[in-house]
Amino acid sequence: MRLTAYTDFSLRVLIRLALRPAELATIAEIAALYGISEHHLTKVVHKLGVAGYVETVRGRGGGLRLAKSPAQIGVGDVVRRMEPDLRIVACLRDAESCRIAPACVLSTALGRALTAFMAELDRYTLADLVAKPRRLGRLLGVEPADPVGADE
Repeated sequence: MRLTAYTDFSLRVLIRLALRPAELATIAEIAALYGISEHHLTKVVHKLGVAGYVETVRGRGGGLRLAKSPAQIGVGDVVRRMEPDLRIVACLRDAESCRIAPACVLSTALGRALTAFMAELDRYTLADLVAKPRRLGRLLGVEPADPVGADE
């Protein structure tokens, strides 16, 4: 299973925003932190906003921030919303597209694997992804807000 860069960028944006959830960040700042194109990140942020994960503030001094607390944002939910097609083989999309579908066990195995993959992602929230805020902050050059507990 391989996630698209779009989903990867979505999770990275959310991780950065979760380090300082009450403050506004800019697309330019986040793009520079990760070495990602601002153009691509603009599309990602738009979809994160439509999905209700990110709130955008327009105008001078504007930016973006989390629209929910990190504990309310499930990783599995984000992946489902950002991935264009999680059905990893054609027969999971349309059984009629495969000549051997009536006798094939592969589609069942892959379907179960996808279910297990998503079930594992469903165990995590954005809060879990930023469980080591000081360490993440150092790597990104961002001072985390109110780090909770030791994370070294």
